[in-house]
Amino acid sequence: MRINLVLELLDVPGQLVKILEPISMLGANLITIIHKRDYKSDNGKVPVQLTLEGEQESLKKVVNRFEELGFTIIEMDGVIKKEKITTILFGHIVDQDLKDTMDRINDLESANIVGFDIKLDGEEKSTALINIEADVGNKQIVFDRIEEIAGEKNLLVINEV
Repeated sequence: MRINLVLELLDVPGQLVKILEPISMLGANLITIIHKRDYKSDNGKVPVQLTLEGEQESLKKVVNRFEELGFTIIEMDGVIKKEKITTILFGHIVDQDLKDTMDRINDLESANIVGFDIKLDGEEKSTALINIEADVGNKQIVFDRIEEIAGEKNLLVINEV
């Protein structure tokens, strides 16, 4: 059996080797690897495409191990597993407990903040650009949570279309 995966790795030394170790240890074979180091996602990660071969159980163990190691599998056999969501908050973001806002978004099982940029304007209102990675099909759940938080904190939300 073969499986095609696209993972996202940090662009730091040792990451590629780290994904190769579980493959042989768990009884799978590496057929193809494409490391697109020239392309980086919004969160600074590099896509790596793998084709693996092995018994179905071995391949499941490899995928599980990748997830345990914190590697994001964005595509499996052509099926997108993760999607990027971008939203903007405007208002007194820092005054409204920035950590609480981020924690409440990250509390969603299916979503994680992968980028957070804030532009401060002295005592004036600030703007935050939030990049979120979520399981496919959960975009509305993420938007609903952000709207809920923004409503409580009197922040304006601009979601992507």
